[in-house]
Amino acid sequence: MRKLPLCSLAFLASVCTAQSVTLPAGTPFPVQIEDHLPMRVGQPIRAELIYPIYVDETEVLPAKTIVSGTVVGLRANHSRRVTARLRGDFTPFRIPVVRFTSVTLADGATVPLVTGVATDGAPIYRLVAPPPRKGGFVHQQWDNGVQILKDKLAIITGPDKGDRLTQFLYTQLPYHPQRIEKKTAWTVETSEPLSLSPQAVETDATAQPVAITPASSQVDSKTWIIQAYLGDSLSSATSKSGQEIRATVAEPIYNPDHTIAVPEGATIVGAVTEAKPARNFGRGGTLHFAFRQLILPSGTTQNVQASLTGADSAAPDKLALDSEGQVKPKPQDKLLVPFTLLVLAARPLDEDKGGGFGKDAVASNSLGFIGFIIGTAAQQRNLAAGLGYYGAAISIYERWIKRGRDVTFARDTRLVLQTTPRNSTVLPSPKL
Repeated sequence: MRKLPLCSLAFLASVCTAQSVTLPAGTPFPVQIEDHLPMRVGQPIRAELIYPIYVDETEVLPAKTIVSGTVVGLRANHSRRVTARLRGDFTPFRIPVVRFTSVTLADGATVPLVTGVATDGAPIYRLVAPPPRKGGFVHQQWDNGVQILKDKLAIITGPDKGDRLTQFLYTQLPYHPQRIEKKTAWTVETSEPLSLSPQAVETDATAQPVAITPASSQVDSKTWIIQAYLGDSLSSATSKSGQEIRATVAEPIYNPDHTIAVPEGATIVGAVTEAKPARNFGRGGTLHFAFRQLILPSGTTQNVQASLTGADSAAPDKLALDSEGQVKPKPQDKLLVPFTLLVLAARPLDEDKGGGFGKDAVASNSLGFIGFIIGTAAQQRNLAAGLGYYGAAISIYERWIKRGRDVTFARDTRLVLQTTPRNSTVLPSPKL
């Protein structure tokens, strides 16, 4: 057998090495399911990557890559159970514990994946700062009430209205089946390095266009829009002003000439500028942070000025991002809903007009189907009114008395930062 020259062997080895890709341990995999799934142990999960994954400025796993796993356990959701019991709902709410075990590549090959378990699954939406609100307290409460009404109408007018209406009717029952909702997402980290074959990397590379500047990533010649993963969890309940925070750049940013401005894997460093924990009487927590320094993988540092312009959130109906980058709980309707429930609760006590059944129904329905049955079957106006006032009292407690909601960002939350380079002396890299 003829032996190849040593230089030829070295060349072939270098080619294979250049083509192979290894994702390091700790790489975030943000995935979501595209259909409803039963809430049960052993349920197979077929999810898709929400965002592409880069290694050395090369997209190695595009968005929509299939990631498979299994529901390995069910954990009791105690806080939701308590809230539901107060409203006559005895559903044993649970949280699925999932683990992902494989990735299906573009060439059809399946690669084993080792990750930790995830329990924080929820549909994810992008928080975007709205324009500043106008008007006083009453005007804003009216706007909140109108928005709540629009959200309720969306049940029968929005996409998948048939399924949405069915689920809404289920919530009126004292017990209803639970499922893993469509678009539920998890972010898991690899526990071990993930090696991709040269053939798979080549397939992905040929399937993707040459990297160019994304349209949304260049506001002007000195402004970047950076996609990054938060390094550690943040909460308005525990974070302190001045606390250092770090995020890892998830996608490379390109200059107009297609050279790399900010490589994937760079670290952007900042600090919490304001953190207030939630308090009683419905006062929610607030959290504000900013980034001031960019550390490239080579160790080079650059001063920047960055603000939060977007963030993935599992609770878009509960959190709001203002135009200054501050995140706080979305204002609840503190007037319209409690006032409406109080008016309806008083209807059975009105003896001037007939229609006792209708009055009892609208009053007792504040506790859902079980309240409706009890309030109308008993044919006792005092009982129906009592159920109505009980529902109104719960609404008042949740909006005016109960401790407010804290702002929380989990580790690996996807952030969108608008970053402007600053012409100043480069700060030294902070000590680890």
